[in-house]
Amino acid sequence: MITVSLCMIVKNEADVLARCLESVSGLVDEIVIVDTGSTDQTREIAGRFTNRVYDFTWIDDFAAARNYAFSLAEKDYCMWLDADDVILDEDRAVFRTLKETLDPAVCVVMAKYNTGFDEDGNVTFSYFRERLIKNHAGMRWEGAVHEAVTPEGRVVYSEFAVTHRKLRPSDPERNLRIYENQLAQGVELEPRQQFYYGRELYYHQRYEDAVRVFELFLDEGRGWVENNIDACCHCAYCYERMDRPEQALQSLLRSFSYDRPRAEVCCELGRWFFQREQISLAAYWYSLALTCPRDDSRGGFVCPDCYGYLPCIQLCVCYSRLGDLERGAQMNELAAFFKPHAGPVLYNRNFFQMLAAEK
Repeated sequence: MITVSLCMIVKNEADVLARCLESVSGLVDEIVIVDTGSTDQTREIAGRFTNRVYDFTWIDDFAAARNYAFSLAEKDYCMWLDADDVILDEDRAVFRTLKETLDPAVCVVMAKYNTGFDEDGNVTFSYFRERLIKNHAGMRWEGAVHEAVTPEGRVVYSEFAVTHRKLRPSDPERNLRIYENQLAQGVELEPRQQFYYGRELYYHQRYEDAVRVFELFLDEGRGWVENNIDACCHCAYCYERMDRPEQALQSLLRSFSYDRPRAEVCCELGRWFFQREQISLAAYWYSLALTCPRDDSRGGFVCPDCYGYLPCIQLCVCYSRLGDLERGAQMNELAAFFKPHAGPVLYNRNFFQMLAAEK
C-alpha cells in the first residue's frame, strides 16, 4: 500500500480547517501544515491534528509556498488540499481503495475537483486536478497564482473527488494584484498564467483589457487546447458586455478551430441565437450540445448541466415557441431525467398538463 503526505498551505482558516482535516482522518499517513501568516486560531487548530506545523513568509507566490510544503513530506506521495476542501464519505471509500491498489510506478493521480453546485447540491462545475504527486520525482509547482504541477511519467485518473466548500469569499483583489505586480516588475507571463490573468481581468469587469489579453494569448498559439477554448468563451462574454454581439459570436465559433465542439460552447451559441429570437438556430445548437460526448479526463472545465439538463430544458422552450408542443413536452421530460425536481421542469410539466386538460 502506498503512503500519502497531506501538504497544505494555510492562512486565517480557523473556520474551515478542522472540517477539512477531519474529512481526511484515517486516509493520509502524514499531515504537513505550512502557515503563511495567520492571525487567528489556525495554528492551534492545525496542532490538534499534527505536530508538523511550519511557518513560511508570504512572498505573493503560491507555487513557492506549495513547493516548501512538499519539500517537508516524507511519504510516497504528496497530496494537496485547500483548507475549504473536504473529501466526502462516498469519496473516502474510493480513496482507501486507491491507496491499497495504486501501482507505485504511477507518478501522478488526477482526481476530480467539484467546485460548483446547484440548490440541491448537484455538481454544476468540475475539472480534474493533479491531486497526488509522487514524492521526490522532480515535479514542482509553477505559477505565482493559479499554480499547477505539470504531470510527468505515468498518470492515472481516479474516481474519487475533492469537494470545494467555501464559506466566505477570499480576497477578491489578491490574484489580480499579484499578476499586475509581476508585470510591473517586467515578468513575462507564460501562457497558462497569461490565460488566468485574462480571467482575473474579466472577473473585475475590465472587459477591454481582458479581451486584449485573451486575444494575444490565442494569437501567440502557445496555449493548451482547453485553455484556448475557454479563452474564446471568455472573449465572447466580454464582447457581449461591451455590446458587441457579432464579435461575441465570432469568438464562440473560433473555439471550433481548436477541437471538436464542446457542449458548453454549443449551449452558449444556443443562448446567443435564442436571445435574438432566432429560435430554429437556437434549437440547432442546443440539439448539437446533446450529441457532444462528455470527457472529463481531457482536463478542461466541465459544466455537467450542458451535457443533459440545460439543452433539454432549452429545447423544451424552443420547440414550444416553434409550435411543436408535443416535442416540447418530450424534451421537458428528458430534462426531468437529469433533474427531476428542478423548478423549470415542474413548471413546464404543469403547463403542458393544463394544455392537455383544455383539449
